[in-house]
Amino acid sequence: MPYRDPRIHLETHDVTNQPPPFEDINLFDIDRALCTAVAHVGAENTGQVSDFGARCGSAAVAEWAMQANRNPPLLKTFDRYGERIDEVEFHPAYHALMTMGLEAGIASIAWSGANAGHVLHAALEFLMSQAEPGVCCPMTMTYASVAALRHQPELAALWTPKILTSTYDPISAPAPEKKAVTIGMAMTEKQGGSDVRANTTRAHRNADGLFSLTGHKWFCSAPMSDAFLTLAHTEAGLSCFLVPRWTKGGERNAIELMRLKDKLGDRANASAEIEYRGAEAALVGEDGRGVRTIIEMVQHTRLDCIIAPAAFMRQALANALWHTAHRTAFQRKLIDQPLMRSVLADMAIESEAATALAFRIARSFDEAQSEKTAASFQRVATPIGKYWVNKRVVNFVYEAMEAHGGAGYIEEGVVPRIYRQSPLNSIWEGSGNVICLDVLRALSREPGSRDVLIAELETARGAHALLDQAIERARSIMTNPPDEGRARRLVEDLALALQGAVLARTAPSFVSDAFCATRLSESKSLSYGALDAKIDVDAVIARAMPSV
Repeated sequence: MPYRDPRIHLETHDVTNQPPPFEDINLFDIDRALCTAVAHVGAENTGQVSDFGARCGSAAVAEWAMQANRNPPLLKTFDRYGERIDEVEFHPAYHALMTMGLEAGIASIAWSGANAGHVLHAALEFLMSQAEPGVCCPMTMTYASVAALRHQPELAALWTPKILTSTYDPISAPAPEKKAVTIGMAMTEKQGGSDVRANTTRAHRNADGLFSLTGHKWFCSAPMSDAFLTLAHTEAGLSCFLVPRWTKGGERNAIELMRLKDKLGDRANASAEIEYRGAEAALVGEDGRGVRTIIEMVQHTRLDCIIAPAAFMRQALANALWHTAHRTAFQRKLIDQPLMRSVLADMAIESEAATALAFRIARSFDEAQSEKTAASFQRVATPIGKYWVNKRVVNFVYEAMEAHGGAGYIEEGVVPRIYRQSPLNSIWEGSGNVICLDVLRALSREPGSRDVLIAELETARGAHALLDQAIERARSIMTNPPDEGRARRLVEDLALALQGAVLARTAPSFVSDAFCATRLSESKSLSYGALDAKIDVDAVIARAMPSV
C-alpha cells in the first residue's frame, strides 16, 4: 500500500526516476486479452468480473497479500492444557482474502446455473491468482469437489449446498453448525507420490456403514478445510472417501496434523502431512473405483492449474510494462529501447496465447455438460494446456524480474512472490511427465479425443502458412503417437498448434500472425526477445499495456 506523501527531497539526493505504485487498478478492464477471451466464449455477467477485477487490483488487497505472505500459517497441535486440537492459525489478511474470493463466487459460480459458469469461474480465478494465489488452492479444491461428490448423491445433498452459498465461514466446528464449507484433498503418500495405487492407507467398514481410515498422507492441501477427499484401500480395492474434520457425532475426527510443509512459495496457504488414526469417513462413488471417482475432481483442479500460470504471466507482464514505461535509462524510457521492446512484445505474445488457450479449455467444461465432443476435447486439451503453460511460466516470470533490474529481486515488490509461486501448478495434480503420459494415453485409447482435437485445429486452417504446417504435424503425430520417451515433444507440438488455432479465431491478426512467426517457424528462439521474424512490435505492446 503506498505511503502518504513520502519525502523525495533528501539531504544527499532527490528521489527520481521511480515508477508510481501499480495499484488501485482494475485487473480485468486493463487486460484486453482477458476481456477478449471472456467475451469470445459468450460469458454473461462480465460486470461482476469487472467489479472483482477492481477489488483484486486495489492497494488494500495488495497489502493483504503482503501480510498473508509475511505471516505464514502456524500449526496448533495442542491447546494450552495439552489436549489435541490439530488446527492451523492464519493471519487475518488470509481470512480477508478468502472472504473476498468465496463471496465473489470462485468456488460456486460454475455450479450455480449461470451461463458459461466455468468460464466465469476461470475469470474470477485468473484475477484472484494475481491478487494472492495462496488462497486459490482451497477455493479450487472446493470448486472441483462438487464433480466428485455427485458420485454419492446423499453426500452431495449434505455438502454441496454449503459450497454454493458463496460465503466464507472460518470457524472450526461441525459442518451442520456452519454457514459455508471448504473442501480439501489428501491423496499422495510418501512411498508413491503420483502413483496413488501404491497407497497403503486402509479403510474398514463400520457397523453404521461409515468407514474407519488408518494411514498417512504426505500432502494434505488446506488442512483447515471442513472435509477432505482422500484415497484408501478397502477389500474391493482403492476407493475414494470424504473425511470430515468433525465426526457425525460432533467430535473432532482422528486426523492428526504432523507438521506443515516449509514450501518454496505458496506461503500464505498451509499444506500438511497428516495421519488418519481410525478417522471416520464416508465412501464416495463405487467401492474399489476410487481413481475413477476422484479423476473428475482432478480434471477440474487441472483447469485451474492452467488458469493460474496464465494469470502469473499476465501479472508479471503488466508489472514489467508498467515499470519500463516509467523508468529511464540512457536518456530514454526503458520501454522505448528497441531491445527491451522486443523482449516485452515477445512476452506479450506468450501471455495472450496462454490466456486464450486457458479460456478455450474453460469453455469446453461448460460445453461438456451437453456435448460429447466437448467432453472429448476437454479430456485431452486440459493436460496439454496444463503441461505447456506451466513449462513456459517460470522463465517468463524471471524475464519480467530482469526487466525490473535489481528492484525486481527485492521482496518489497510482487515479482519475487510470483516467481516462487510459478513452479507450483506444474507439480500439483501431476507433474510434467505424468501429464504427458496422460495425453499419450488419451490419444491411444480414446480415438474421440484425437478426432475432436484435429477438428479443432482444422477450424483455423488457412489463417497462416506456418499454422497450416503445424496442423499437419499435429495430425501426423496424433495418427501415429510416439513412444513414451518422446511424449514431451508430442505435447509441445500439440500445444503450440492449439494455441495458434485459438489465437487465429480470437485475437487480432497482428497477435496471431506474430505468434505463428515466432513460435511455429523452424528458427524460433529459445529466449524471449531474440526475435528473427518481422512482427508489429508496436501494436503488440500497445495491446498488452495496462491502460491506467
